[in-house]
Amino acid sequence: MSADMPFEISLSLALTGDGTPERAAFDAMLGKAKDYLIELFEDSDPLELFTLLDREDDLTAAAALAKIFCAEVDKIFVLGIGGSSAGGQALSWLLPYANQSVPRVTFFGNSDHSMFAAALKGCDPKRTKFVSISKSGATAETLIQTLAAATFLRGEVEEKNIAKHFAVVTDTTPSPLLQFAEQISCAILDHPKHIGGRYSVLSVVGLFPALLMGLDANLFRAGAKSVLENARANPVANESPAAGAALHAALLHAQCLDESVLWSYAEQLGMFGEWWRQLWAESLGKGRKGTTPIAATGTADQHSQLQLFLDGPGKALFTLISLVRSGDGPRVSRKDAETLGISYLAEKTLGDLVNASARATAQTLARRGRPVRIIQLGTVDEYTLGALFMHFMMETILMARLTGVDPFDQPAVEEGKALTRKYLEGL
Repeated sequence: MSADMPFEISLSLALTGDGTPERAAFDAMLGKAKDYLIELFEDSDPLELFTLLDREDDLTAAAALAKIFCAEVDKIFVLGIGGSSAGGQALSWLLPYANQSVPRVTFFGNSDHSMFAAALKGCDPKRTKFVSISKSGATAETLIQTLAAATFLRGEVEEKNIAKHFAVVTDTTPSPLLQFAEQISCAILDHPKHIGGRYSVLSVVGLFPALLMGLDANLFRAGAKSVLENARANPVANESPAAGAALHAALLHAQCLDESVLWSYAEQLGMFGEWWRQLWAESLGKGRKGTTPIAATGTADQHSQLQLFLDGPGKALFTLISLVRSGDGPRVSRKDAETLGISYLAEKTLGDLVNASARATAQTLARRGRPVRIIQLGTVDEYTLGALFMHFMMETILMARLTGVDPFDQPAVEEGKALTRKYLEGL
């Protein structure tokens, strides 16, 4: 593993014991995944997802806009759905509860009418701004929120000043959202043309909101680049996305995989699991292929989903992300613990409990014949999160190649969008 990599991956509980794939089957899939990985790196027309990491101009423009946008404002609402919102939300969880950004950045990624109306009602229009994100510029949910926000502002803000309250991230192709932005003359950031929403978190789609929250956009990309460089140098190492794709594919080939579970033992990665769930589902669930992605979080899901994971059908691969935190957090006094007859908690911290819980969950799953992959983090920050984003995007792309699907389209989703427009027209 490269010294610059912010995590270590262990496959020992995923390749030994009951329920794990045959080593020969894993090695065969790893060989194929390695070849696909090399093809990605040697392609004369490389993925924009990779070349984006060397850009500076887009972040320079985004940073300049963020500085202006954060002036004279209390609240910023980010309007987008799916990949236009989930990545930014995952980044926002890096902020400690007691140190939320000022202005407060809030994501509306579910288009719930009551919550959006209540949020607007509680705002001072003159000190509220909106960021509208849509690659196509034609996403109905984003458009209706954007136009509702404009109506909200026009009651209190002069028309000539409306532009100061909006920023738009969209493709340069003509669209309703681009037309709206041009009509009011607000700031526009270009959405990368060849990066779909669910892969866009390391572009201005995710990093402009990150800048608004005071996060370091360059560190996200640096972390992502460490994964690329490590995979190029060590394509079959445990940390390589090829190994993760091969593990999934070997289990799937043996008909031992229906679900993929990402279990994060760090509260700051809670929304990361939701981002990954869309990435995995929308990229791989095609032609009756794919596995159902399930996101789980820390000790909370030991008291809810773990019963199913241990005693249910059992065709799942578990990826546990744990954070080294021994000795971290509030500490229990020996006197209190012994008085209550719980001496095993004497002088222990909350971090000690979470560490022990993660270890216990991994071992318990493995003993029940559930394959477990462990990703160990030293910290959770912009660099680490950028690396995790890139790792799982590459793993997903390679898994798509191994299963023969296109990781970048979503044909079934388009049908639902067309029907939504039809029903709206009939109202």
